[in-house]
Amino acid sequence: MQLQSTLNCPVCHHQATETMPTDACQYFYDCAACGTRLKPKPGDCCVFCSYGTVPCPPIQENGTGTCCV
Repeated sequence: MQLQSTLNCPVCHHQATETMPTDACQYFYDCAACGTRLKPKPGDCCVFCSYGTVPCPPIQENGTGTCCV
């Protein structure tokens, strides 16, 4: 399981590698470059699934579905 994912800001294209939480979903992420607050796209459970290079740990384990209920 990978716990690091690179988030890509859709506004300014800044990239930041972050460690994903294993015990909670991360619904919001503030871009360090432009300050845009990222939130999951419709149908995604967290910002890592929407904007990251690696999906969140529960999705990696389960394959599909949502990680947070």
